[in-house]
Amino acid sequence: MSLAIGNEVLSATVNARAGGTITQLRHRPSGLSVLGQVPWTAIEDPLPAPARNEPEWLTRYTGGWPLLFPNAGDACTVDGVFHGFHGEASISQWDVTSTGPATLVLARRFTAVPAFMQREISLAGDTLTIRETLKHHGEKAISVMWGHHPTFGSDLLDGPFEITSGAAEMTTEPAFAPPASADLLRPSAPLASLAYLQRFEQPWAAIRRCDDAIAVLLTWDGARFPCAWLWHELEATADAPWSGRTRLVAIEPNTTPCCLGLAEAMARGAPLLRLAPGEQVTAHIHLHVFRPAGPITTPQTARPS
Repeated sequence: MSLAIGNEVLSATVNARAGGTITQLRHRPSGLSVLGQVPWTAIEDPLPAPARNEPEWLTRYTGGWPLLFPNAGDACTVDGVFHGFHGEASISQWDVTSTGPATLVLARRFTAVPAFMQREISLAGDTLTIRETLKHHGEKAISVMWGHHPTFGSDLLDGPFEITSGAAEMTTEPAFAPPASADLLRPSAPLASLAYLQRFEQPWAAIRRCDDAIAVLLTWDGARFPCAWLWHELEATADAPWSGRTRLVAIEPNTTPCCLGLAEAMARGAPLLRLAPGEQVTAHIHLHVFRPAGPITTPQTARPS
């Protein structure tokens, strides 16, 4: 079920049947799209069971903006519960509880963990905002991963681009380390890598096309998501379905600096979200889409008046 919302600046499409994923986001004044597109046709229906591995998960992946919960990364088993690749939220059907011209509200009661989430996706001016409320309704405390997977591409990466952020530290994931000569902030193809942005003075990151045709600025709840995964897939992976034709960059606010799944995060002692019985938590994330006026060095000066 693809649903459209829009205003005078932005238009968005959301697939409530497969993950509540934002599949398209267009900047109307320029006519340019900013979310990524994969070089294969994704299935619009939900997976009937947790994704056993990455190839199975990719059958539903559009290159857009999925939600990762209660797992992020590799499929694994924790306390006797199997968690699919990138978590139940990203491939399951969400209930549509409210719609409006520029607002959509989704909800899901999860099966992998005893939790319920409501998500409000709204547009105001040049900004897409997601507000989420998560409640644990089980009898025992649980540890989970919670993150967003906004994947950028299309017109935004149609030419040289640069990435800036408020992170004071960037470390690479050894399993996906780039060549030593790679520039992860002004990247060029071919490149496949994953790194972690951490120690944010302010939780923000931006991608600017270097000709200033279009840019995005992502800001989020730093208390809830203290790190952000930085993923590049720039025409580097020759295996199907990537086929050396995929041009994507993701900036992924997350609770946990570990892309290898909940079990590995626990083994590493990485930070997780710990929920007590009855506990309710919230989070917010904003994506601004605009024509920049040169390099983006702070969120306050990024957008022209």
